[in-house]
Amino acid sequence: MPLARTDTPAGLGYRMPAEWEPHAATWIAWPHQKSDWPGKIAPIPWVYTEIVRHLHQSEKVNLLVADSRMEAAARRYLLKGGVDLTKVHFWQQPTNRVWTRDYGPIFVVNDKHQKGMLDWRFNAWAKYPDWKQDDAIPGKLNKKLKLPAWQPFCHDKRVVLEGGSIDPNGKGMLLTTEECLLSPVQERNPGMNRADYEKVFHDYLGIKKVIWLNQGIVGDDTHGHVDDLARFVNAKSIVTIREPNAADPNHAILEENWDRLKYTKLDIIALPMPEPVVFNGQRLPASYANFYIANTVVLVPTFNDPNDREALGILAELFPDRKVVGIHAVDLVWGLGTLHCMTQQEPR
Repeated sequence: MPLARTDTPAGLGYRMPAEWEPHAATWIAWPHQKSDWPGKIAPIPWVYTEIVRHLHQSEKVNLLVADSRMEAAARRYLLKGGVDLTKVHFWQQPTNRVWTRDYGPIFVVNDKHQKGMLDWRFNAWAKYPDWKQDDAIPGKLNKKLKLPAWQPFCHDKRVVLEGGSIDPNGKGMLLTTEECLLSPVQERNPGMNRADYEKVFHDYLGIKKVIWLNQGIVGDDTHGHVDDLARFVNAKSIVTIREPNAADPNHAILEENWDRLKYTKLDIIALPMPEPVVFNGQRLPASYANFYIANTVVLVPTFNDPNDREALGILAELFPDRKVVGIHAVDLVWGLGTLHCMTQQEPR
């Protein structure tokens, strides 16, 4: 059960750690929703197999499956892909979709190395009608994890928040976007304003300063998630994508975000963008910023693009203590998300 609303995590000494801090595990959900990859579901389990193959060499993988039948199918794929199943823990919990970044629990820790869980409300990006199974995941998982847990509230209403809309540095700073949290389009929390969000981030995540970017990239189904735009890579450095082609609709969007970041007094590093990835007439949210930082590896989406090599090289320099691995994501991004969207870290 959630604790009393006045006993907020920050008040009890908890904070949301940065993604590069040590993990106990990575949480993912096995792909099953054919409508998320219409006409292209066949390669997706193999993409997941490759992702798990790299992750399980770094840390435990907690894999959500709907039932024993889906678990058996996942085991067959993973075994064929050379995965050691002793390092994969299966959790039979049905989900609507696979984007655990957005509906999975967000974990917090305190100075005593104790762990807690935040159970935000999830409503499928204020866009889709099928979300109740995803929304229930944190509470169901905590029946076994048995961690201190909070359901964040503001104005006597539970707060809707997706993990892909925020990026913290573990030292009291957080990145987000106005388009996602403050726009009336796909409005998550009607009535909440900038100050409300900043107070919620302070009380529940231990955040002291919020960096607000403007818009997300073209093709982003979430309406402005920051994890396709800009990411902390250490406490004082941010990588952010740029598009030099002035004719590309992303150019002006990304230049405004770059200008905002220049005033933060942090180190700002540019990441390239791939050429537009289009399938069935639709531009997809292909971005190198959607990488995932695990204990010993950084997984980076790649798109059969000349800039793949440049992006991998930049991130390899920023994470010299980790292996930087490209994961082919041309098929995966047809689901309108890639590696960061489908993973959620659990701190050690």
